[in-house]
Amino acid sequence: MTTVLASLTRLVTAVLAKLRIDPFIAAILATVGIASLLPATGGAATGFGIASKIAVGLLFFLYGARLSGQEALDGIRHWRLHVTVLCATFVLFPLLGLAASALSPGLLTSPLYTGVLFLCLLPSTVQSSIAFTSVAKGNVAAAICSASLSNLLGIVVTPLLVALLLSTGGPGVSGSAVLDIVLQLLVPFVAGQLARRWIGPWVQRHSAPLKLVDRGSILLVVYTAFSAGMAEGIWHTLDVGPLLVLAGVCVVLLAVVLGATGGGAKLLGFDRADRITIVFCGSKKSLASGLPMATVLFGHSEVGLIVLPLMLFHQIQLIVCAAMARRYARRAPAEEPEGLVAAG
Repeated sequence: MTTVLASLTRLVTAVLAKLRIDPFIAAILATVGIASLLPATGGAATGFGIASKIAVGLLFFLYGARLSGQEALDGIRHWRLHVTVLCATFVLFPLLGLAASALSPGLLTSPLYTGVLFLCLLPSTVQSSIAFTSVAKGNVAAAICSASLSNLLGIVVTPLLVALLLSTGGPGVSGSAVLDIVLQLLVPFVAGQLARRWIGPWVQRHSAPLKLVDRGSILLVVYTAFSAGMAEGIWHTLDVGPLLVLAGVCVVLLAVVLGATGGGAKLLGFDRADRITIVFCGSKKSLASGLPMATVLFGHSEVGLIVLPLMLFHQIQLIVCAAMARRYARRAPAEEPEGLVAAG
């Protein structure tokens, strides 16, 4: 059986290579297809949600085990990079969201424009930003600090921006989100740091198999997120025309931010690894933070359409950034150290 599976794997890889399709991109698209046909609901959805949390915890435990204490401190001290990412997340994105008001009500209905602006006010993702930075061989230590800081600040900044730019009448965001971030991210990372003296060499020696943790966690996020959208029925609330317009808006929004973060980081004199971190941390928007925030900040009858742009943007950013991460990895200098990017 093992021989048959190995032969089948080689055959599929060869076919994808001949068609010039990256296997990771194919896996993401296949995951979206599976979630469309067989979405996780009820107990299965709960199970996948728990599995995603475990995967995130394991991911951060391994990052802690890979990073030396000095490298972690260097990531924390890299304030110019963190300021750049935060400006992209909480300044550039909101400005683009306000500019999109020109499309409403002509191309975007009022609820859809509200959704576009809302997604522009959200913090960056944590897990996928760091995983893609690792795959692309960027500055993982800085990515961990920057993405985590964005999420922590977003708990306060996003509701304030929503109150300033949108009329919601909703209550503030629960502080339990802070506890979730600490338990899912900080605690496993610190545990990995403490265990590094015993398992660090083993993690370095087994870098190739551990790629499955990075990429497998992304696939879990894709399946869980898309399943949630299917279960809520929000993918069926629009006709094809408005949905294509919304997809186009999301693509343009992502393209502008990717170009601005990449070009801006180069102009500011950041090196290659830092530019990768800025691009991936500065261009993402968190579905994990956005969905619970939306349920608190907006009425239940409005949430479906308001979160639709976020759901769509989330899928697009995962697919586009997965392709970019692989492209960065292929172009990485041969002499680049492997210490921080073992999962790539």
